Amino acid sequence: MSLFRDDGIVLRTQKLGEADRIITLLTRGHGRVRAVARGVRRTKSKFGARLEPFSHVDVQFFARGSELIGRGLPLCTQTETIAPYGQGIVADYARYTAGTAMLETAERFTDHEGEPNVQQYLLLVGGLRTLSAGDHAPGLVLDAFLLRSLAMGGYAPSFDDCAKCGLHGPNRFFSVASGGVVCGDCRVPGSVVPSPETLRLLGALLTGDWATADASEARHAREGTGLVSAYLHWHMERGLRSLRYVDRTTGPAAERRPGPDHPGPDHPGPDSDHSQPPDPDADPGPESQPPAEPWARRP
Repeated sequence: MSLFRDDGIVLRTQKLGEADRIITLLTRGHGRVRAVARGVRRTKSKFGARLEPFSHVDVQFFARGSELIGRGLPLCTQTETIAPYGQGIVADYARYTAGTAMLETAERFTDHEGEPNVQQYLLLVGGLRTLSAGDHAPGLVLDAFLLRSLAMGGYAPSFDDCAKCGLHGPNRFFSVASGGVVCGDCRVPGSVVPSPETLRLLGALLTGDWATADASEARHAREGTGLVSAYLHWHMERGLRSLRYVDRTTGPAAERRPGPDHPGPDHPGPDSDHSQPPDPDADPGPESQPPAEPWARRP
């Protein structure tokens, strides 16, 4: 019987029995760990709320053997909150869907339990911290996290030099199977030609140039998201289930849609003449009359 202590991020939870849960964490020193938290679903639980997704916690484990990862699941006996990132994430739908995709990505890139992956752990902590602060668009934070996770897994894409022959860029064509941009001589069937601004945006997300990323336009961000998703699906062999629910409509450079906060032709502002209520005694005019039946006889 041994006690282990480590800090980690809660990736997901599963119900177990009537009042217990299986907690999946990405820890600093032990990689991905699954542990049983007893009684956390009861209303009187002392640390049940701390073991929720997006939480950065310091956990004490109790294992029956000499190693944390053994034949049975360890027990969570004590939990202390380091940073409650979930407070700033679950309140916004765009942040929540992006954060859920980040948690699933981190779990997919740590296939084996008990194998430390400090780089992936630190990347997840930094990504959730940035997402919770709201300094950048959630879609850009997610794309940057996906690109850097792929780079740490050995699938770093090239957005400047040719991925095949190494010809110095900029190069026009992008091939998912080839590993990024390719030159005209190395072009393969199925290559696409994204805009130079999109490739510049993806390169900025990979290197952490947020000044360039935040100044990008919405259409370039959407095009870059499609390239990142295709590249991720190709190298992971199956896509992320949570990626389809990610909200891509918000961002610093997102296009304004007509609405109560952004006046447009369908939603006039408060200073417009059309914002006054209609007069019930006024003549509706010929444009508001109901259309005549097709079989009605014309005079």
